[in-house]
Amino acid sequence: MKKMIRYGVFLLIVAFLAYNSVYFKKLDEVKAGTASFNAAKYAEEFWTKKLTPSLAKSAETGQLLSLLRTDKDKAFKDHAHALGIGNIKYFLIKGTGKVTGVEENQVLIRLESDGEQPEMRIATEYVFGNAVRDASGTIDINAFSNSMDFNNVSAEINGIIREKVIPPFRSKVKKGDVVEFAGAIELNQEHLKLDNIEIIPISLKIRDL
Repeated sequence: MKKMIRYGVFLLIVAFLAYNSVYFKKLDEVKAGTASFNAAKYAEEFWTKKLTPSLAKSAETGQLLSLLRTDKDKAFKDHAHALGIGNIKYFLIKGTGKVTGVEENQVLIRLESDGEQPEMRIATEYVFGNAVRDASGTIDINAFSNSMDFNNVSAEINGIIREKVIPPFRSKVKKGDVVEFAGAIELNQEHLKLDNIEIIPISLKIRDL
């Protein structure tokens, strides 16, 4: 009899703990919680209040490339940003280049500078990844409650580029134009390649001749 009583008390305790440790929420409530963060609004504010002002301090492309060839470690230390551990780093750059070709998905330019004068690519179709989000070093990952919100900000920033930066440039640019640009580039510190660099544009202006 005592054994049955102890067993019954045990079951009551288990039931009580289970009841208080498990709860259910309506799906609409869960969706409302995850939808409280507005990635588009955050991206717009980041673009105007942090990213655009950062362009004034971005590295001059020719000088950066020269430094990368002579002192790679210093170039990455002084100018690169990344939010994670690894060899992939991002740079915020600016410069002037002469258009050498207008292709379906990119515009080719020959950099005009006192130092390096390589051919580079301005992406005009496939804009994705985290280069622009991370290159300025002004975004704080700790301000986000989850990785989905953080990645959605990247998507929204890339959307701004595709919708507002590229179309007016793409509709007018032609071979021989001189372009003033600012943008982000991605480089691998361990396996550094400085030829055929792709620029994700943030600002594009065709210089009047």
